[in-house]
Amino acid sequence: MNILLLVADDLGRMTGCYGETAIRTPNIDALAAEGTRFDMAFTSTASCSASRSVIYTGLHTHETGQYGLHHDHHHFMTVADVETAPALLNAAGYHTGIIGKVHVGPPEVYPWALREESATRDVGWVAERAEAYFGDRVKDGNPFFLTIGFIDPHRDETRGGFGNEKFGADDPVFSPDDTLVPSFLPDLPEVREELAEYYRSVHRLDRGVGMVLDRLEKAGLADDTLVVFLSDNGSPFLNSKTTLFDAGVHLPLLMRRPGQKAGVVNPNLVSFTDLLPTFLEAAGLTPEAGRRKGRSLLPILENTSTLPAWQLVFGSHTFHEVTNYWPTRFLRTRRYKYHRNVAWQLDFPFSGDLYGSLSWQGMRLQRSVMIGDRPLRSYIRRPPEELFDLHNDPGEVNNLAEDPEYTAALMRYRALMEEWQRKTADPWLYKDGISVRAVEHHLANGLELPDRFDFDPDNP
Repeated sequence: MNILLLVADDLGRMTGCYGETAIRTPNIDALAAEGTRFDMAFTSTASCSASRSVIYTGLHTHETGQYGLHHDHHHFMTVADVETAPALLNAAGYHTGIIGKVHVGPPEVYPWALREESATRDVGWVAERAEAYFGDRVKDGNPFFLTIGFIDPHRDETRGGFGNEKFGADDPVFSPDDTLVPSFLPDLPEVREELAEYYRSVHRLDRGVGMVLDRLEKAGLADDTLVVFLSDNGSPFLNSKTTLFDAGVHLPLLMRRPGQKAGVVNPNLVSFTDLLPTFLEAAGLTPEAGRRKGRSLLPILENTSTLPAWQLVFGSHTFHEVTNYWPTRFLRTRRYKYHRNVAWQLDFPFSGDLYGSLSWQGMRLQRSVMIGDRPLRSYIRRPPEELFDLHNDPGEVNNLAEDPEYTAALMRYRALMEEWQRKTADPWLYKDGISVRAVEHHLANGLELPDRFDFDPDNP
């Protein structure tokens, strides 16, 4: 079976099929109607390069070295011994290709046979290159794994733009008055202005998705191709991108397998670490081989009820930009979210694009600065642990970690988090302010670590 992976950049769940009524996304919605819409899909981290590495490796970033952004001076790299989708599928006889945004490295670890890297927002060009690729596969008869890395709806390098000035001619213009401000943002003129530009970029993405799927159909390959659509992380606004709040990591995931039942809504909690095992099973390979902990989604693709084995996911963030060090981990059930903020003594950092945005400029000039329902101070300064009841507090604002009523739940999730960190050899499992991995050779020789997160200079 061929595999076509369509990756949106900073989309979040801002589509019609996920309940967004102000943006028109007919092509993405049609794909959802033809296949499976996962309603509880989570990336591991809301940062572009890091999230993409999770998709291609089936591992969390603390397992691969792709701790943050790959490009420019940030220069984070996946370590050489990590198996990746292009390498594994090359070896299986697949032709592998990527068109558009790549954003992971180094190339020898991600050895796509065709690499047409581009930062263009010209979705017509993207569709033309996809059409050429499909034509070549029809000629040579090779199965393929093709990734389309759209640039939209990422911000451009202006303070409030999304690439519409040059490439938005075919897309509708939205009025700021017609935008719907999501609950994680305050309703301010600057926010609405940016959302209106963002909507246009989302529409262009949707048009590009439709064009690529049309080319796949015209090439006669749609009936033998698994199509996967997702976003790398949440939308490019505060309280979303670079955070492990749901606005940053609870994402769209659509799949269409040839011959499957249409219009499936799957309620199970799935992780982007499950994607590489899914690709491998689609290619007829063993899906859970090697270090990966994820599971193929194909066996549950048409499931419409919750399954006991699919009710827990984990996530891991360490950097966005190289100067944005803020290691944190999360655990998510259907109802609760637990955050372990390793470097909680540090202020939570702004990424450069969000700090420079017009929306943040509008927020910071308010008498009482709010990031959605969250006071600015609690956005910037967070405790070592956070526990949220998402049924009653979907915005993750009311921290229950110190509420005696939730002590048992806190202890349970803390233990599950530590168990997962040990299983994934997480260097940021800290005891007494030291990485457990850094002193494991001493532990074998009698060192005992106090059972506390942080070092206490007043009680060493």
